[in-house]
Amino acid sequence: MADDTMSMEWDSPLYRESLAQFEQVADLISLDANIKDRLRTPQRSLVVTFPFRRDEYGRVDTVFGYRVQHLLTMGPTKGGIRYAPDVNLGEVAALAMLMTWKCAIVGLPFGGAKGGVRVDPTAFSRAEAQRVTRRYTMEIINFIGPDQDIPAPDLGTNEQVMAWLMDTYSTHVGHSEPAVVTGKPPSLGGSVARREATGRGLVSLVPAVASHLGMAYEGARVVVQGFGNVGRYAALAAAEIGCKVVAVSDITGAIHDDRGFDISALMRHADAEGGVKGYRDADEITPEALLGLECEFLIPAAVGGVISAENAADIRARVILEGANGPTTTEADTLLTDGGVFVVPDVLANAGGVTVSYFEWVQDLQNYFWSESEIVGRLREIMNRAFSDVLQIATSRGVSMRTAALIKGIERVASAKLARGVYP
Repeated sequence: MADDTMSMEWDSPLYRESLAQFEQVADLISLDANIKDRLRTPQRSLVVTFPFRRDEYGRVDTVFGYRVQHLLTMGPTKGGIRYAPDVNLGEVAALAMLMTWKCAIVGLPFGGAKGGVRVDPTAFSRAEAQRVTRRYTMEIINFIGPDQDIPAPDLGTNEQVMAWLMDTYSTHVGHSEPAVVTGKPPSLGGSVARREATGRGLVSLVPAVASHLGMAYEGARVVVQGFGNVGRYAALAAAEIGCKVVAVSDITGAIHDDRGFDISALMRHADAEGGVKGYRDADEITPEALLGLECEFLIPAAVGGVISAENAADIRARVILEGANGPTTTEADTLLTDGGVFVVPDVLANAGGVTVSYFEWVQDLQNYFWSESEIVGRLREIMNRAFSDVLQIATSRGVSMRTAALIKGIERVASAKLARGVYP
């Protein structure tokens, strides 16, 4: 596909970043040229515009929605739906591509997908959020399904949004279909431990990382940038295994305490006050200063691009565990690795969410539900096996963990595509 066509259709900073990473690894492993060309762009992209009625009955707004399926080779596609004012086709396409590699790295039978609606969910009432969700579901209803494409929560969406999506889909197909989405409430077939899965999966790698680097993790200082679903449960899990969470930030500000936070108390404060700012006995610092704190583990768990070539030299963490999608730019990743920082990339570190989503989908299809201990144990096993595989590739080939993870994911996808061939 011509580069100018790609630029017109999917061009965005995140897409360019994701594509550059893919092409670098594809060249490194001498990927078949036809497969390389095929994987550069999404297999299916849907752009919709639709109206929805605001609470003021006479006001009707028209918004853009997207659903992108990067790869159909591996099985149904899988990926979240985000509500944000800056959602665009390029961002959604990039995240769908990253989801393809993520699923392949941990061995899930999914291709990557992503969706979004260009709205500000913080400006909506509950009723408006429901109307947007139900109308968006109808716009993409022929694009999704338990054997076709399975959405999940993402930025700006949650269990309730997934419940509305599942109900709308079920109503129109004429029967209850819980397997059409994951990340829904347990009362509708959602899996226990799904909400905290990404954060807990990430922290499940801490012992293996510490062992590899010859360092202790008990008492290790942890800094968490972002205190949403990923960051707060990562902080909680880190505290539970004996780490000391010394700094946390969210949209309200950043706080620091060398003694370590009581994470349960901090979560209650954030829920009551709308953020971490103002937490008792904590020092307020700038978000920029938080990233530069000396610590053993830094967990960027908010948005993409927060660690760049401009601030990479300020990072004083021994290990970075990427909870967010794309928090480190390509240039920063090189600078950090050259500087001795051990980076566990997003496509591996935050794969706990999609792994437990896979568990939920399997349970819904079987109508047989597992215990929380079974889910957590299987999550830990899958994450640590994937880490071991990626570490072996990084060590044997002399490449970074990010490159090694992408090698593992891309080679698995390429093998499947070569086995299936081309039709007709």
